Amino acid sequence: MKQFIDNIFSMFYPRLCVGCGNALRQNEELLCLPCLLHLPETHFHQQHDQVLRDVFAGRVPVREVASLLYYNKGSIVQHILHQLKYKGEKEIGRYLGSYYGRQLAKEPRFRSVDCILPIPLHSRKLRKRGYNQSEWIAMGLSEGMGISYLTDVLVRTQFTETQTKKSRFNRWENVKEVFGVQHPEKIRYKHVLVCDDVLTTGATMEAAIQHLVGIEGVTVSVVTLATATH
Repeated sequence: MKQFIDNIFSMFYPRLCVGCGNALRQNEELLCLPCLLHLPETHFHQQHDQVLRDVFAGRVPVREVASLLYYNKGSIVQHILHQLKYKGEKEIGRYLGSYYGRQLAKEPRFRSVDCILPIPLHSRKLRKRGYNQSEWIAMGLSEGMGISYLTDVLVRTQFTETQTKKSRFNRWENVKEVFGVQHPEKIRYKHVLVCDDVLTTGATMEAAIQHLVGIEGVTVSVVTLATATH
């Protein structure tokens, strides 16, 4: 009976793919199979010599860096992340996070991760958006990797403007003093995985990592859903 009701409901209110906007089939979730199969995956998590490490080289110590997808302007990845960040499709963060988390869990280099930390939003921006997309990504990674995520350790102490059209230097100037750490005892001597939606210049991530590596015994790795670095 429930299946029958769901089928009737979907005739009038079809579930749509976040990627292409087409109606989803019964066994599809958020992304249709064609969109899922054609996502431009990087496979960086399987490579030892990663180009993503160069983003942080000489700036902050990072153990591992990985991104699920390649990001290009006008691409399906940009569209999906726009839906995640600005259109309320927060479940896509959890869905892709879990998808990637299952892949990361198979890689020995990520098995030493103790906990996951999402890049936080300032309370003003959180009130306006209603959710933190990075927290939903962390939720998915947690499910896929079987590792807890913490939202009360890495905090944002200052409000900043959008980073979208800023240069690397201006991005760094915009975020260098905006993060802080509370409850440092929760991450001492641990390997923490910091997650966000997109890695571009790395300025935001770098500013957060600087605070984390100041805690005794902390090792930091980075994961994002997408990267503009090819």
